[in-house]
Amino acid sequence: MGFTIGGIREKRSGSRRRVRTTECTAVAEYTGLWGWDVVPGARAVAGRCSCGDPVCTAPGAHPLPFAEPVPAGAGLDVATKAWAEYPGAALLLPVGRSFDVIEVAEAAGRRALVRLERMGLPLGPVCATPTGRARFFVAPGAAAELPGLLYRMGWDDADLDLHCLGPGAHVTAPPSDLGGLGPVRWLRPPTLDTAGAPPQARLLLGTLAYICHRTHR
Repeated sequence: MGFTIGGIREKRSGSRRRVRTTECTAVAEYTGLWGWDVVPGARAVAGRCSCGDPVCTAPGAHPLPFAEPVPAGAGLDVATKAWAEYPGAALLLPVGRSFDVIEVAEAAGRRALVRLERMGLPLGPVCATPTGRARFFVAPGAAAELPGLLYRMGWDDADLDLHCLGPGAHVTAPPSDLGGLGPVRWLRPPTLDTAGAPPQARLLLGTLAYICHRTHR
């Protein structure tokens, strides 16, 4: 017996059931503790996207078009029931509602994280992807504000490997796999204080831009 997401079929096993239990617990944590919506996402298996589109442009890294999000505030029972409809789905977090995301190279992100912690600046959750990127969760609105902030800080003409994700984007959340390349990991996990009130981008951007510039040269 097996289950199917889109066009990909996977075998059931004790290990798979334990993974699904872990996923349901993570969904309930994100919705119930941190107050985030969670969207069931596609997965990549053997280089193919579970959405079934053979020319998918983002294999294993996009929402399932037919899936309903699990809303913020849902507890374990609700999350488990909802996720049972999409077994094996990746956990995706919609950007632009509770947070925006500043993305940099992981090496630069780790250096910046150490410096920001030493400076005692407020920090939100930070995760790392298997593609070598670090994602800093910041207050919503950062994507729209980023060009103006970089201009006022004098970084608008610099060659920075720094991007901001805003409304309409989704990020893969731990413990899910990103595009078949490996799991996303927390460098700084969410807490009750940081999940619902991530810092304003301007508080981190100067340090992030400086480290990115130094690393990218």
